[in-house]
Amino acid sequence: MGTHRTLSMTRRAISPERANILVLIGFLAAVFIVGGVAGAATTPQIPGWYTHLAKPSWNPPNWLFGPVWSVLYLIIAIAAWVVWKQPKSPLRSQGLMFWWIQLVFNFAWSFFFFSFHWLGIALLDIALLGLSTGVTLARFLVVRRPAGLALIPYLLWICFAATLNATILRMN
Repeated sequence: MGTHRTLSMTRRAISPERANILVLIGFLAAVFIVGGVAGAATTPQIPGWYTHLAKPSWNPPNWLFGPVWSVLYLIIAIAAWVVWKQPKSPLRSQGLMFWWIQLVFNFAWSFFFFSFHWLGIALLDIALLGLSTGVTLARFLVVRRPAGLALIPYLLWICFAATLNATILRMN
């Protein structure tokens, strides 16, 4: 009898509040792991290869990228979490699927650009990142409007980064 009670206590479901927090932690972990690994691939290239590239006068200072990406990663994780908390629907599923797709393109860009020095492939990747982020934003707007609106600064930064990538490709 005591064993049965012990087993039933270990099978107790996680409360919805705890599940919500765990999912938020999961989204945060996903974006910051992507950012951390991509940053580790990027950082060694800054003082050498990247410094010697011809860049436009409007290229931001190197120190700006880390804080901007940290804030953007926080925003995109929270936006995904807000959408995840909504009732299941095809648009919710599509939005979250495209959210993961954009995260893959986000991750790959640093390697194409900084590790492999494939500026043209990086430009294609960032175009696909912008497209998948735009689709994510559109789906999120329908599912939970504030989550979609929260992605606007991210999409604008991607457009800026794509323009910078294209300019650096042209200049080099």
